[in-house]
Amino acid sequence: MITALNHITLSVSDVEQSFEFYTKVLGCRAIAKWHKGAYLLAGDLWLCLSLDEHTRTSSVAEYTHIAFSIAEENFLEYSDRLINLGVKQWKQNISEGDSLYILDPDHHKLELHVGDLFSRIAATRKAPYEGMEFFENEVKKDQN
Repeated sequence: MITALNHITLSVSDVEQSFEFYTKVLGCRAIAKWHKGAYLLAGDLWLCLSLDEHTRTSSVAEYTHIAFSIAEENFLEYSDRLINLGVKQWKQNISEGDSLYILDPDHHKLELHVGDLFSRIAATRKAPYEGMEFFENEVKKDQN
């Protein structure tokens, strides 16, 4: 049985540039770095940057992205800082709460998001998406 998300590996065209972005701009914790990669932590999430000559040169059209959690009290200051640093945005959407949709140096789509699955479920129980079906009466954080 799957118990959790273990890590996310991102192909990068320039390890140093991506390392600087994820550590200095986003604030991830540096764990290790070598010529062809790096290990970082975003909270408890393990991120791996991996040098890859086939890394994309533009973002993909689809909505697939990686969302990082941010506390509501930090969202405005943090998002203003990223915008002032010139971090590119790929979408604007506040329909699901405070979010900032940004691109990393290799055009990976990222989101900084306030809230979690439990707050989303509580909101959608009050105003469900079209055709939405719930499979549990109550979802709790400590359930597996």
